[in-house]
Amino acid sequence: MQKTISLIIAILFVFFCFTGPQAGQALQLKTSVNKYKGTQVSSHALKRLEPFNKFIDYYSQFTFFKPRHKVSPDFIRALILAESDAKPNAVSNKTAMGLGQIIYTTGKQAALELSRSRFKFKHISKQKLASLQKRDLFDPATNILLTCYLISKYNYKFNGKLELVITAWNAGEYQKHLKKGKVAPYRETHNLIGKVNSYYVDLLKRKKRSRYSVRLN
Repeated sequence: MQKTISLIIAILFVFFCFTGPQAGQALQLKTSVNKYKGTQVSSHALKRLEPFNKFIDYYSQFTFFKPRHKVSPDFIRALILAESDAKPNAVSNKTAMGLGQIIYTTGKQAALELSRSRFKFKHISKQKLASLQKRDLFDPATNILLTCYLISKYNYKFNGKLELVITAWNAGEYQKHLKKGKVAPYRETHNLIGKVNSYYVDLLKRKKRSRYSVRLN
């Protein structure tokens, strides 16, 4: 995701190329992206995220679906902040759970796939993955592993297009609009795209400034 998802995503939606029914959806998506454009991650949010950074950095380094194609740890951070505000016990009104806000059925299937994979992980046994329980989604290491795996899957499936990756994440990977390469027409999905995009851009800028500062010193 490091190469396929970049800062260009902030304006990557071809809003003015739509006609007919898609025009209204494109405008709504553009509105959501602009709504969150320039939004920065607060120092309090970064503080809440700190205990989980070791898991994010570790699980994001796996190439689950394609050699040399890893998910960006900062994208995972942006997603977690947008979904749960880095609160591991968060539960949505649709019963999505944990840091990444994962629906149990989706998480259970992903965990089963990982339990049968060639990968070996710290912190989590294959046995635990094979028999994932709902409460396991509140475990930060488990939730972050599943988040990294699923985002890697959607990134591979939808060629790293942020708006489609987030649509799959929020509305389901078999959502009918995704089959046509389009974003689901849901305000919740559009807002999540805008929020994740802005957080991701901010985190990348922070990293760039930090590296520059280190060189100066």
